[in-house]
Amino acid sequence: MDAKSAKKKGGRVSKAEKERLQKEEEERRLKEEEEARLIAEREEQERLERERREEEERQRLELKDRERREDELNELRFILEENQNAVNTWEATCKEKAKWDRYMLCDGSPNPAVQPEINTFISLWKENPEVQIQPLLQQCALALRLTDELDLLLREEPEPSVAQVYQDTLLSLQSLIHAKHLQATEEILKWAKACSDIETGNMQTVVQDDNITLCLWANLNKNPRFKGYQFKEVGLGFELPKQLAMSDIGVRILHTHYDHLSHLSQRAQAQMRKPAREEVNEETTLAETPKVLEDEEEEVRGSAGQAEDELQSLKSERKKSAVSVHSAKEERKSSSLKERQEGEGGQTETGMEGVASSGEGADEADSTPAVVEPVIDSTEVHVVDLQQYTPLGGVFYFDVFRLPPQSHTVSGWEMRELLDTGLQVFPYPSEHSQVHSSVSGKLDENYTEFPPVGVTVALPDTVVFLEEPQVVCWDPVGQHWRTDCITETSYNAEARSISFKMESFCAFTLLQETYANMPFQSWELRPLGQDSALLTITTALAEVSITVKGNQCMLHMDGVHELAHLLGKWMSFSALQTAMRRAGVNIFVNEYSDKYVIVNAKDPLIEHAVYEQMALVSSAFAFSWSKWNAQCGQEHLVLQVCEHLEVGLVPEKAWSLYLLGAQRTQHLKMTERSSEFSPELAEGTEFHSTFLHMLRDSMSLEGRARVGHSHHLYIHTVQRLLYATRVLTFS
Repeated sequence: MDAKSAKKKGGRVSKAEKERLQKEEEERRLKEEEEARLIAEREEQERLERERREEEERQRLELKDRERREDELNELRFILEENQNAVNTWEATCKEKAKWDRYMLCDGSPNPAVQPEINTFISLWKENPEVQIQPLLQQCALALRLTDELDLLLREEPEPSVAQVYQDTLLSLQSLIHAKHLQATEEILKWAKACSDIETGNMQTVVQDDNITLCLWANLNKNPRFKGYQFKEVGLGFELPKQLAMSDIGVRILHTHYDHLSHLSQRAQAQMRKPAREEVNEETTLAETPKVLEDEEEEVRGSAGQAEDELQSLKSERKKSAVSVHSAKEERKSSSLKERQEGEGGQTETGMEGVASSGEGADEADSTPAVVEPVIDSTEVHVVDLQQYTPLGGVFYFDVFRLPPQSHTVSGWEMRELLDTGLQVFPYPSEHSQVHSSVSGKLDENYTEFPPVGVTVALPDTVVFLEEPQVVCWDPVGQHWRTDCITETSYNAEARSISFKMESFCAFTLLQETYANMPFQSWELRPLGQDSALLTITTALAEVSITVKGNQCMLHMDGVHELAHLLGKWMSFSALQTAMRRAGVNIFVNEYSDKYVIVNAKDPLIEHAVYEQMALVSSAFAFSWSKWNAQCGQEHLVLQVCEHLEVGLVPEKAWSLYLLGAQRTQHLKMTERSSEFSPELAEGTEFHSTFLHMLRDSMSLEGRARVGHSHHLYIHTVQRLLYATRVLTFS
């Protein structure tokens, strides 16, 4: 027992030993805490010292920046003004030369800027009895060139009185072109029997030139089993109900590669956007649009006789067709108006809702005798908003006419009944059905009695449709495009054709969303040499590249055969911008763009100044989109920059980030791949008041030489390209 007790006692730690161990542990803990405290104090002192030095350095750099700020701003202002003055001088010289060249042009065409000349041309053309299609198309081509010249004159923003004269002349020429097309149509239909097809017994013909495609079909056989006809050589076709297949009619599909209707709707919508207090004074001008067309038609009728009776008849029947469309949609219109009134308080205007006009403005329009009251309410959702949607590929005029009396041969004599009514529109649906529908509202019965007509259209081969096009019809009374007249639309993307039904015969066009390419996913502007650069913009639907060389631009897109007439061709920036919009490739913004596109809002003054300075150094520096631009606030811009003097892509590691503001520009320490945004200044760099001087700090001698020798027209072209795309905001 004694040995066992001794063993237990030997294994137990004594109280003194335990106290000693605890004391040693406490001393070790205190020592570690003291060491940690000393390290923390030392690190804090180092941090404070580092921050003090950084603050001193920052204050030194800010002071240095303030001291030279005025000099830098004055130098930049001088450079920009010098370039702009040179551009202004060049533009003035070009305008004078263009005026002189136009004056010396001896091709027999009038100068549309000289009123006596253009008025004489219009008067003589009205009195010209020529109705043969080929000479008439040549005359129309000349008139179209004159309208293009008037468009250019209007873009120069002349005095209001001069602009009004140009606008009136433009409308007169457009109306006269339309009247001449009707005269040619009547002349061809008069000889339908002589040109009939042996197989079908009917007459079908296609006439084309660079501006129009005219398809005519005359129903001579009156086969009740006839369903429709396809003009395969031009990709146009139609389907007729049985009532029309048994009637003496001629069907016309006139595809004008230009658009003389949409600008009427744009003027009307712009008018409605004005405040109510301005509407009374401005509505008279708006009312003159249809009145000018009527006056021109009356003048042509007085001089050309039967042809203008046809034009007036066509206009009258188109109004009846609009009434028919309106009455057929009366119930749906009432329903949509009721729903809109219920949700009027917080409802946001949709793209197809068009332009909303106030009740007060509508009352004023009703009280003005000169204004033609639209059949359809302009606030209806079916009216197309031409700020959100763009008509592409021209206008298709789909008409049905009473077939003119055909000639008969009797005893060797050719006899024809002559009518003084001109070419008459065949009413479909009939006038009786229109009145019945508007009074009783029996839509289903009339729809069955007068079924819709079908149309098949091959998409124009000079237009890119990035999405399925939308078909809309023209309301000649309301002066706008509408969506509610089109049903049963079928789109074949592979065949690039679209088929649909229409309730009546009217003009129609194809729409695409104006801002389908926005916002941009990324962009890059890189130099290609002296006075040459390449801007590449990547969108969700396409990649668009524009090469700038001097004051000329060239478009590049892969795999788009529809743009063969544009790709690889040098032209001025204005011409390229217009051509791209007409071809359906729009990457350019306007004053309404931010209402339809989610943008990365930035201070417009800062943005404008950055574009100016980017253009100045674009022969030597590359610029690119940065994801941090969306996280630096509205008062700052962030973009990637790199001096790039070699031809080819910019290496990924060569990019640097720059933070630009109204007062200061700086080179950031962070990179595009950093995990979070930091405004910390890159080592060895300074603040500058301008982007130009910031880039000069790291610019090589070769880069300085390129920038110093940049031509003012090249700089101006790059500036305009950046202003038009606004890549820093719309990306």
